[in-house]
Amino acid sequence: MKNLKQIFVFVFIAIANFAFACDACKLQQPKITKNITHGTGPDGNMDWLIVGIVGIITLITLYYSVKFLVKPGEKDKKHIKYSFLE
Repeated sequence: MKNLKQIFVFVFIAIANFAFACDACKLQQPKITKNITHGTGPDGNMDWLIVGIVGIITLITLYYSVKFLVKPGEKDKKHIKYSFLE
């Protein structure tokens, strides 16, 4: 169990190191996304609209994923999920 915790901490630190923008990318980003992403970032209003729509779609997808994982609502005993649960 101790090794599993050490591996988890190592992987988390390794991912966190690459998750944030480098110094060169921080200079190219707008104020909102300065420390989050790599690259040049959104340039105009249309780019921000696309980013907003993608964010909304992502939140809706996350909501329904959690909803159907917690309470799927399928009661039929012949459903495929029961072949995995048995």
